[in-house]
Amino acid sequence: MDRMIIFCMLFFCSSMALTAAPHKTVKYKQLFKTIKRLETTVKNKDVELLHTPENPVDECLFTAVACFQKGTLKLQPENSQVNSTFTQTIKVLKNFPFSNPGTQCESSCESYEKKTPKEFLKSFAKLIRKV
Repeated sequence: MDRMIIFCMLFFCSSMALTAAPHKTVKYKQLFKTIKRLETTVKNKDVELLHTPENPVDECLFTAVACFQKGTLKLQPENSQVNSTFTQTIKVLKNFPFSNPGTQCESSCESYEKKTPKEFLKSFAKLIRKV
């Protein structure tokens, strides 16, 4: 009887662990698709260049994501026809929760090179793939 209880508990715990990981993966895949969708609607000419983190070290991932989230607020739609979709997409990116691992990073957003909005979004998508 004891073995059966232990087996059931072990089975339950392992199934919970397996269902938690795919949920997080699905959220990041959705975020990646959102960034890709935004790339086609963002204005890329005559706009402010954005600080773009590229290849941050692991302890700076949270800082880099925070920089990207701040930078998305400065993006502009390519034209008025895509404005409502663009605004919704920006809200999704701005409000996406990322957990802070608690480690401090030496670099700030301003320390990264400035790039065009499309390059900014490509780097953001690359970071999300890494995360």
